[in-house]
Amino acid sequence: MRVFLTGATGFIGSAIVPELINAGHRVLGLTRSDAGAQSLIAAGAEVHRGNLEDLETLRSGAAKSDGVIHCAFDHSAFGNDFSKFAEVCEKDSRAIEALGDALRGSDRPLLITSGTGMGNAAPGQPATEDHFDPNHPNPRKGSEVAGAAVAERGVNVSVVRLPQVHDTVKQGLITYAVQVAREKGASAYIGEGLNRWPAAHVLDVAHLYRLALEKHEAGSRYNAVAEEGVSMREIAEVIGRGLKVPVVSVSQEEAPAHFGWLAMFAGFDMPASSAQTRQRLGWHPTGPGLIADLEQMRWSEAITQ
Repeated sequence: MRVFLTGATGFIGSAIVPELINAGHRVLGLTRSDAGAQSLIAAGAEVHRGNLEDLETLRSGAAKSDGVIHCAFDHSAFGNDFSKFAEVCEKDSRAIEALGDALRGSDRPLLITSGTGMGNAAPGQPATEDHFDPNHPNPRKGSEVAGAAVAERGVNVSVVRLPQVHDTVKQGLITYAVQVAREKGASAYIGEGLNRWPAAHVLDVAHLYRLALEKHEAGSRYNAVAEEGVSMREIAEVIGRGLKVPVVSVSQEEAPAHFGWLAMFAGFDMPASSAQTRQRLGWHPTGPGLIADLEQMRWSEAITQ
């Protein structure tokens, strides 16, 4: 299968490329830079120049492929304040619609990306694959809403929902928590720190994308979750040990002053289950856990980055 991959040079995409190639697929990777093109060629992939705002480029990439994995998301647009988060989510929706235009009327799969938080059925209960609230307040819902609209036009769409995806260098939102702890001189959690975040190692996530693409079961949602929920207190404690800073509890009222924009996430309890995903895809994550990866971080580099 020739697979058009957006986000091909990003954290997750760069793990998906070898996962697909080693399984016998060909990869057409989207990139906007010369450095990205060189890295794709070195990895054995083909290069497709463009970006998420160039919708015609997205359509042409999808048109010349047997399937599409859309894992790009323009994190660079909102930097460290998330003030443009809704705008970035709208951009993602437009990209999904453009990719769908090129696949309409065929069985070629379009695998899009969302977050496990979109599957929360009730407070305190693990998010599941079969739940989705189109009225969810998080703008990230727009990706799945766009995917559903494209599916209604005859496109084979499925969804991978991501938790905190990690290795020893990056850990999703936790990467920002490390930055905050370094800047504030303390690693914090809110209240008792019992709220949980789901997680998965980046190589396990890449494997799931391939399995989901090969299954190409229209309408499916998959939770890329290896650990259902790691408590924020555990996370804060390992960050504190690594940076050699105190670990403290802050109140809900104190959280914005300590965490900044991250405060809106730091208190969320968002466990997620992957039971259905594992059964339907035969996915068995084997990578290190989140705490294990944090313990293996090169903290001297984390301090200076």
